Formats: sequence, C-alpha cells, structure tokens
Amino acid sequence: MADNTLVIKPQKGLWNLDLRELWIFRELLFFFVWRDIKVRYKQTLIGASWAIIQPFLTMIVFTIFFGRIAGIEEATLSDGIPYPIFSYSGLLLWIYFSTAVTNSGNSLVGNYHIITKIYFPRIYIPLTSGLAGIVDYLIAFVLLILMMIYYGLFPNWNILLLPVVVFFAFISALGFGLWLSALNVRYRDVRYVIPFFIQLMMFASPVIYPPEIFPSLKWLLDLNPMSGIIQAHRSCLLGVEPINWISLSISVTVAMLIFISGIVYFEKTERFFADII
Repeated sequence: MADNTLVIKPQKGLWNLDLRELWIFRELLFFFVWRDIKVRYKQTLIGASWAIIQPFLTMIVFTIFFGRIAGIEEATLSDGIPYPIFSYSGLLLWIYFSTAVTNSGNSLVGNYHIITKIYFPRIYIPLTSGLAGIVDYLIAFVLLILMMIYYGLFPNWNILLLPVVVFFAFISALGFGLWLSALNVRYRDVRYVIPFFIQLMMFASPVIYPPEIFPSLKWLLDLNPMSGIIQAHRSCLLGVEPINWISLSISVTVAMLIFISGIVYFEKTERFFADII
C-alpha cells in the first residue's frame, strides 16, 4: 500500500523563501485579503468612509496646531503648497504605512487558531495586511483629488512614478511587519511597543513638516525609510517640487534592507510559530 503521507520540512540555508510554494497558495492569499477587507467594514456605521475620515480629521488638527501655531504653514506656502493639502498628501501614505505595520505586527498572534491547525506559507498573514491597506489608500485618494482641484494643483510627468513610490511604501511596511510579527510571537509585549514605535516614526517623517526646516538633521531623517518615500509621494502628486532623488534613494535602500532582513528572520523563526504561539 502506497504511503501518501506528506512530510513538510524547513529548508536549509540563509534564504528559505519558496517562491513556487507562494504561487501554489496564491488563491489563499486572495482569500485572506478579501477576508480582512470584509471584516474591517463589517457592522460599521459609515463603512469605508472611515478611510477618508481618519486622514481628513487628522489633517484639520495638524493644520490648526502645527500649521498655524508652529508656523509650518509659512514654510509650505513658500514652496507653493497650502498646508492642508501638504499635510493630507503626507498623511495619505503615512496612514497606509502605519496601519499596515500595526496590523501585520499583530497578525500572527491574531490568527493563531489558523496557524496551529493547517499548513500554508505563514508569510501570507503579514502580507495580507499590507495588501488590504491599499484599498483604504485608494478610497482616501479620492479626497486628495478633490483637494488638488480646489487648490489648483495638478501633477506633472512625475505622477507616472506614483505606483513605484507606493510600492516601496508597501515594501517598507511589509519589512517592518515581518520583523514585528515574528518577534510578537516570541515576545508578546511587542504589541505594546508597536504603537509607540509608530508614533516616533511619524514625527521622524516629513508628514506634517517639510524636512528643510531641520537642515542640520536632514541626513538623519533620510535614514528613515519613509522619509524620502513620503517626499517623493508628495512631489509625484502635487507637481510643485521636483523629486529629491538622493533622499528617495537612501530611503529605498534602507527599506529594501529591512524587507530582506525581515524575510530572512521570518523564515528562520517560522518553524517555531505553531509551537509557541
């Protein structure tokens, strides 16, 4: 009688990611993404409108307290960008990043009942959070288009690079998500660190201020993987400032390093998830 038992063993080597296996389970990834989108808006009062309300209200708060009181509005106006759309264009990408990192960082622990019962590529769990967040980004993008029309700002040819910029924001979010989700399985207090980490990163990113107001610290801000990406995101959309290729190159390099190291660490610790989660 033939033995049809399938034995699943971890691969050896530094790079354990099995691309063929990821392709085989691709339909499961689609199911996970669709599930997260449905659960996010299930039994909500205003549904997908939350994707617009969050950055819009945050923009209002920042405009009142940071734009006018702190004098940042004058710096953005000197570049030809009204502060409300300056902050919203940064918040649009930042909220996607922060939501994706937070959700993916807690994703493995939140899906322990699936991980302990069946086998599938575990990397799909944090990957789902990054992909599902794109829907919120696209919904909130509609308000940005209306604001651009209102302020008379129109993109130039740099808008063609917008998908590339958003892709690297996704890579950055997934890299952090892989690290935090794997660490969260072993050290449960990581979930308390994630909100604090996100808050610190926001103030170290040019979301509510132009990096030019801190000229002596600009080199340090560029080491933040989201710094150059947010600047490029704003340049692609508003068509006022040229893309800072140096800042973007540094941020993309750091984001790729975090992403690659995150995959390596995730795959090295994946074999223990079902035992300790």
